[in-house]
Amino acid sequence: MWNRLVKNILALALAISAASGSAYAETALTGAGATFPHPLYSKWFRDYQAEDPGVTFRYDAQGSGEGIRRILAREVDFGASDKFLSDEELNKAPGKLLHIPTVMGAVAVTYNIPGIGSDLKLTPQALAGIYLGKVTKWNDPLIARENAKLKLPAEDIVAVHRSDASGTTSIFTDYLSSVDPSWSSGIGKGTTVAWPAGIGAKGSSAVVKKIKEVPYSIGYVEIAYALENELNAAALKNRAGKFVRPTMLSTRAAAVQGMKNHKMKKDVELDYRLSLVNQPGKDAYPIVGLTWLLVYRDQQDPVKGRKLVEFLTWQLKKAEKMTSTLHYTPLPDTWSAQVEKTIRSIAVPQ
Repeated sequence: MWNRLVKNILALALAISAASGSAYAETALTGAGATFPHPLYSKWFRDYQAEDPGVTFRYDAQGSGEGIRRILAREVDFGASDKFLSDEELNKAPGKLLHIPTVMGAVAVTYNIPGIGSDLKLTPQALAGIYLGKVTKWNDPLIARENAKLKLPAEDIVAVHRSDASGTTSIFTDYLSSVDPSWSSGIGKGTTVAWPAGIGAKGSSAVVKKIKEVPYSIGYVEIAYALENELNAAALKNRAGKFVRPTMLSTRAAAVQGMKNHKMKKDVELDYRLSLVNQPGKDAYPIVGLTWLLVYRDQQDPVKGRKLVEFLTWQLKKAEKMTSTLHYTPLPDTWSAQVEKTIRSIAVPQ
């Protein structure tokens, strides 16, 4: 009898253990998308798991285009994108899809010119000309006239761009479209475009690697990637005619202008869709973007849905310090209050 009792107790313990393991497995949150905020999101996921060990995150940083594709197909619990979805894309979704803005960041124009240092200045015309294939030498007059103190080499420019569907590319080409009519009419903006010149690299890390390896190259990455890899970033001429470097202050200056003129729409899933490139103001850096988490308003899994809402609330309220230490710019307080309402609107089944 004693042996039977012991066996029953062991069986019960194993059943409880299995059930507990199953519950934890059900709270694995899956996501995919942008590389732009990946350094920050990785830290958020680690720190949140330390507070709630019952949650695990599996995030596949394959670019905004892939994040949009997977969330529209409902293959992941959340998508991540630096490009907001168009009305046409939203209409294809199998449910109401919400844009949850998380942070803002500057897209740095980085370069590798031996012997030049960090003092390069670029006008909108010079930058567009490089990626159009019209400005091909580093000592081209369009570049040289703004850099009289630099000894620019007569070397070919190697323009590096993203080869995958990228939100960083969407921000960058949005900027080029806003400052150069020939770019706007001929190339346009998007996560992918038909690049007239240059070489491609898949992902932000690959762009960084290419720039570091190839002398006389130029490329574009989120500022965190540039700083972490000690890449030089050009000062860009903004709408006010001032040359501005990508910093948290110049990013915030651009965001303040853009958000001030943005009218919130009534439908919560449309509230936060706006471009922050080429904003007015003498202190505004001209290539700034928001990044969003894309989640369905009506969640299907009660456990995952509840954990997702808890995480979204946590990152909004507690993650601001992490944001600045990794060179991203947090949302302004006026937006945070509105975003919290949007998060609370997510419906989780009982």
